[in-house]
Amino acid sequence: PVEPEVKLIGNIHGNEVAGREMLIYLAQYLCSEYLLGNPRIQRLINTTRIHLLPSMNPDGYEVAAAEGAGYNGWTSGRQNAQNLDLNRNFPDLTSEYYRLAGVRGARSDHIPVPQHYWWGKVAPETKAVMKWTRTIPFVLSASLHGGDLVVSYPFDFSQHPQEEKMFSPTPDEKMFKLLARAYADVHPMMMDQSEHRCGGNFLRRGSVINGADWYSFTGGMSDFNYLHTNCFEITVELGCVKFPPKEALYTLWQHNKESLLNFVEMVHRGIKGVVMDKFGKPVKNARVVVKGIRHDVTTAPDGDYWRLLPPGSHIVIAQAPGYSRVIKKVTI
Repeated sequence: PVEPEVKLIGNIHGNEVAGREMLIYLAQYLCSEYLLGNPRIQRLINTTRIHLLPSMNPDGYEVAAAEGAGYNGWTSGRQNAQNLDLNRNFPDLTSEYYRLAGVRGARSDHIPVPQHYWWGKVAPETKAVMKWTRTIPFVLSASLHGGDLVVSYPFDFSQHPQEEKMFSPTPDEKMFKLLARAYADVHPMMMDQSEHRCGGNFLRRGSVINGADWYSFTGGMSDFNYLHTNCFEITVELGCVKFPPKEALYTLWQHNKESLLNFVEMVHRGIKGVVMDKFGKPVKNARVVVKGIRHDVTTAPDGDYWRLLPPGSHIVIAQAPGYSRVIKKVTI
């Protein structure tokens, strides 16, 4: 009970292949180190459910792999077999969030998918990941990309649709920044101070950027996670070469190993617990509200919840229809 769920997704763009390999390396590392008795890995696995999806876009990968490593036409294989960009194919809930921002009592979390979304072209891969994301109460997620060297976090869609680059924070800006930093700050190449390196233009930002401040787009997976579920997702750009040669993979793994572990461990930041009624029965779909952050999380079917929070004191309220509210002060 109260074991948080984390997911790591690679290869949403078929030609960005490093993520596939990093997740396979990670799976091998976690299993072998667990069996060798590594206390850090045993603690992580014993307290966390880790889900790995190495390739979200296998059809696109086939196209890219046929061209082989190296330059590879830069975009060949990016889309799926229907020629859809999967990271533009999720429901645009961010527009709805902005529309409701000034409306008193309006939802700023668990926004339903609008009916008209299903009238468009929805890829089978998108459908499958949406179903997966709804079925399991994920707390934390990362999507691994290639083509640059930076960690970005929501929102990815600008609060002014005409603005292509505009800082557009979520109510959980502080926490998202901490999550992104947890990855970037222990990555040797992201911390490399040379301006001429891959991703050097993100140097003064510490290799971390708000997605819409980098470039705005709609229909992304990270915004969907945050606005439809309890899950916080970041995007990691693993390097400037989208299809690195196999000789480069082990070094790439060495650069990302500590970042991946550090990031997964972040799922234990904040508060977790179980909401129960006076008879000790779990209350599902109760809301866990943090004062000052306009974004609630809800309890899973067993009444358990996880709320990622930055250090400090927080007023937390548990509430559900038909029950009296409980208010607690917590310090993290």
